[in-house]
Amino acid sequence: MNWKSPASGVRQKVFLQGDQKIRLVEFSDGFEEKDWCTNGHAGYVLEGKLSVAFGGRVIDFKAGDGLFVPEGEAHKHKAMIAKGDKVLIVLFEVLAP
Repeated sequence: MNWKSPASGVRQKVFLQGDQKIRLVEFSDGFEEKDWCTNGHAGYVLEGKLSVAFGGRVIDFKAGDGLFVPEGEAHKHKAMIAKGDKVLIVLFEVLAP
């Protein structure tokens, strides 16, 4: 699979089968989401550190950490990567019918 870059500071490899999607995602170059994300996410950090802002707090996820963010406005979040750092994460998603 080739890397594809959907946005600056992000590249990914995507595998789809039926309603299941697995993404290998690399965030780098001081990536920071511009808008709040309300999608749900489940994944595992393979290397690096990912900081995620939830309202008034920031949680750091590092290599070896699993993560689960429920879907919805109550769980809106923004991912951030420190300048000069990068993180490699695998995300598991179920697509809506």
